[in-house]
Formats: sequence, structure tokens, C-alpha cells
Amino acid sequence: MSRVAFVTGSAGFIGFHTCKRLLADGFTVIGLDAMTDYYDVSLKHRRHAMLLQTPGFTAIEKRLEKPGALMEIFATHKPDVVIHLAAQAGVRYSIDAPRSYVEANLVGTFELLEAARAHPPAHMLLASTSSVFGANTDMPYAETDKADLQMSFYAATKKATEAMAHSYAHLYGLPTTMFRFFTVYGPWGRPDMALFKFTSAILEGRPIDVYNHGNMQRDFTYIDDLVEGIRRLIDVAPERPASPEDIAEVDSLSPVAPWRVVNIGNGAPSALGTFIEAIEAALGQEAEKNFMEMQPGDVPATWADDKLLRHLVGPIPRTELAEGVKAFVEWYKADYAPQRR
Repeated sequence: MSRVAFVTGSAGFIGFHTCKRLLADGFTVIGLDAMTDYYDVSLKHRRHAMLLQTPGFTAIEKRLEKPGALMEIFATHKPDVVIHLAAQAGVRYSIDAPRSYVEANLVGTFELLEAARAHPPAHMLLASTSSVFGANTDMPYAETDKADLQMSFYAATKKATEAMAHSYAHLYGLPTTMFRFFTVYGPWGRPDMALFKFTSAILEGRPIDVYNHGNMQRDFTYIDDLVEGIRRLIDVAPERPASPEDIAEVDSLSPVAPWRVVNIGNGAPSALGTFIEAIEAALGQEAEKNFMEMQPGDVPATWADDKLLRHLVGPIPRTELAEGVKAFVEWYKADYAPQRR
């Protein structure tokens, strides 16, 4: 029998691609999404509609934080694997609407952990973010580095979910892997992300906002590479170590719980200017640039140390930035832009 995977945020950017991969690999997938209007809901409905064309996918529209909703799903479907990707995302939006982050990220994750406690899966995999590294300036960021100085409320809620999941892993023996994602991009992406905004603006002849006067670096991670990391980590459930001496130096495995945190990134930062040049090249158009100050809550650079990921699952493909940006632009022009006319 195929393994059952429960994926939250299945109509989201990363959730959609993760579900596609799991279905291709023979999993039965239960996908949950609240279809919130943080961005274009029609894009979410289109993603779910594509997934529903594949046998083995079930779509559920419910809010994570609704009391008892996840408990009912776990009791009915008894998932072997849980991949928690649903969240209220966005660094800047967390300044304007912090309560939505408490409800979706904190209360929603609590409901998930309670359901898993009652109906334990073989492996829990929960999304965090590179933003938890906050004010850290030593790079590349390693999972074992301290991450106590979050710069946005979004990052604070994601760091809190790491701590919440660790406590449940310790108390109830739930094997748990936390992901820290680094600037994910690619086809079917989120309209609030820079690649989407820049592409739209350039095609429509509008200027693009370039923060910190372009003095930014990001560890841009192509969606297919990220999903490959998720897929491989499913089969590497943490085990509670017999003693701290059993933990490899590079490992973030907890000494008191079957819990670890893993970076999934490209492993090399690119300048914002290089990113914009790749978009311009893919579009065949030059951008008009509006240089601005740094946004509150943002950081000038991110860079993933990927040694632990390679230690656990071997080398992960690294799509070149120009290739990944071109794939997004081709999708945007052929598939997304026509839908808006």
C-alpha cells in the first residue's frame, strides 16, 4: 500500500510542487488549504485543480486553526508523513497584520501538533524559514548557529514553531524535522515575491522597487531543488540519540528529542543586481529601477550552509539562477499573464 502524506498549504507555491512530487512517487496525498486571500486566490484554486487531475489526491479546504479540524483529518486518514507548509507568510505584511501570524502560524501549528500527538505519524516535517537567523551576520548560516534575534514578527512566529515542535518531539517522541527555506522561487510562485513583482512591473513598463539601493544578497533556491530536498528528508526521520556523543558535529539533532532543523538552500548567495539582470535577460527588456531604503524587518543578506543536508541525503541539484529565472518567466508569460487579461 502507498504511504499517506498529509500536506498543509497544498494550494500554496511550495505545497503545490511538493504534492506533485509525492503523487509522482506513488504517495496518497491529503492536501489542506484555507484558500486565504493574502494573494490571488484564483492561482491557489488553479494549483489545486491541477493536483486533483492526479489519482490519489484529496483536497480539503479548512483553516488550520479551527479547533478540532486537524484532529478529525488525522483520525480519518491516519497519515504516515505530515508536511506542514501552511503559514501566513511575508516579512513586510507581518508589520501590518501581526494577529494573522499568531492565528495561522502559532495556533495552527499547535492544532497540528495536538493532532499528531493523538495520531502519531512516522515523521513530521515542518517549514520554518531562513528569516529566523535574523540579525546574525556570520555566514553561511549553519543550523547549529544561535538564532535568537529575529528581525520581523513573521520570523519570530516561525522560530516559535521550532520550539513548539521540539517540545512535542521530546514529550511524545514525535520524529520531527524542521526546514529552514532560503528564498524559494520558480514557476507557480507567489505574487508577493520579488521575482513575480519584478517580472510583472517590467512587462507593464512600471519601475521596480530596489531596496537598500540594491545592496542585497539572497540564497535563491529553485523550487525543484527545494522539493528534492524535502522528498529525500522524508526518509530520514530523526531518532532520539543515546547520548550527546552520538551526534555528528555538523548535525542539529537534539540531545533530548527526535528533532532536528535542516537548511534547504542553494548554498551560495547572489547579488540582487545579478537577480534583476537575469530577469531582464529572460524578458529581453531592461528594468526602470526605483532605489529605496531597507524595509523594516528585512536583512541585507542570506546564505545557507548546506553541509547538514548533504550529510543526511547526499548532494542536491543546484539550478543556475539564470536557468531558474528563465523557467519562471516562460511560465508567467505563457500561463499566468493570459489569465489576467
